[in-house]
Amino acid sequence: METTYNVKVWKTATYKGARGTTHTVRWTLDGNEQRAPFATRALADAFRSELVSATRRGEAFSLSTGRPVSHQSGATAVNWYDFAVQFTDLQWDRTAGNSRKNTAKALTATTIALLRMPATGFRPVDVRTALREFAFNTKRREEAPPEVSAILRWVERNSLSMAAWEDPAKVDGVLRAFDMRLDGTRAAASSVKRNRRVLNVAMEHAVKRKVLRSNPLPKGRGTAPKTSSAVDKRALLNTVQAARLLGCVRSRTRGGPRLHAFFALLYYAGPRPEEAVAMRVRDVRLPAPEAVDQWCELLFHTAQPEVGKNWTDTGAVHEERGLKGRAADDTRGVPGHPSLTRILREHIKAEELKPGDLLFQGEKGELLAGSVIRRAWRSARVKVLTPDEFASPLGKRVYDLRHTRLTKWLNDGIPPAQVAEWAGNSVPILLAIYARCVSGQLSELKKRMEAGEDLPELPDVG
Repeated sequence: METTYNVKVWKTATYKGARGTTHTVRWTLDGNEQRAPFATRALADAFRSELVSATRRGEAFSLSTGRPVSHQSGATAVNWYDFAVQFTDLQWDRTAGNSRKNTAKALTATTIALLRMPATGFRPVDVRTALREFAFNTKRREEAPPEVSAILRWVERNSLSMAAWEDPAKVDGVLRAFDMRLDGTRAAASSVKRNRRVLNVAMEHAVKRKVLRSNPLPKGRGTAPKTSSAVDKRALLNTVQAARLLGCVRSRTRGGPRLHAFFALLYYAGPRPEEAVAMRVRDVRLPAPEAVDQWCELLFHTAQPEVGKNWTDTGAVHEERGLKGRAADDTRGVPGHPSLTRILREHIKAEELKPGDLLFQGEKGELLAGSVIRRAWRSARVKVLTPDEFASPLGKRVYDLRHTRLTKWLNDGIPPAQVAEWAGNSVPILLAIYARCVSGQLSELKKRMEAGEDLPELPDVG
């Protein structure tokens, strides 16, 4: 740790702004100015007194943190890379596959930002791959090939200590690294927010372990980019567009009818794709063919998100989980339109499926792969949509079939509480996502408001 005794403490500066008064303690280390802002004069004076007392005792100051050596926590004795690896292992059994993957991505970007020097002896892409796929993957770390192990040893030697988090400039540097992608373009706000969330958990763990005195990440409004969960209305399909796309899927020579049934389920019932691929035949309650009421009932109780074999405990591409935001073993029932009843009845008969079979299968009876689903949907968009429509957000993601259905339910006047139950969301989240897409009800709402808002005619008061 580099230190200096050349310290000068200046008078506290006071700034009165529109949002309040800030008291800033100023001092220099070898001529380089340091600053520490405080909300009250008392806090600023107390901190300044500590600096003055340290200089009178002849105490050295750290050049990396700007504080007296006595202020240092246990952070200087802990290597960031070692801490990050331990944090990964601690979180592994607590989190699902996608969360493990997101943790690895966030820690990779952070570690790159906390290296003492660039990795001149290795390609940057190889360093990132070694960190993301091996260092921060508890399952694969011991399987790292020799060339990857060499990179990780170099990273460990060249990682800063946890004391770097006591330097505001270093913290800002890490957060700036989150803001940019590898090609120099700005990262998506949702990605930045996700990385900061992971890092915040890591910092809280460091505080709990007494490695850091406090969480160094900035708090409050404006510290993280704003994100919107609202659906883009341009992504929603009308009935004609949906019919043309599903018809195009059905006409595929390879697995067309099977995929058509899958997309029809998403369109008519609005489940998440990972819930649909997990369904069994027994989860579809079909009415008798001769029944007057041809509505079916669909039961959702399991999800099979696709996370990659490197991030699951079993080594499978999919990870079996319960329903999102629900208690373990919870089940959600959704009514199925008579048109969907007909499609599913024909699908089960054509595929000769038994009650315990997967409702939608791959060519060899396995789970329907996400790559197959996405490829079929993109092919249909290419064939059905105009070039301008294809380049637009219109039905760009398979998930947009769910968005289209939930929006249609709301526009049909179904109460939000009922739609939220069928969708597997809470009412506040449902409205935050879909409120902007509700339309076609304004004329009726105007009539209701007009009916009760006329002021009564009262006699003149003399």
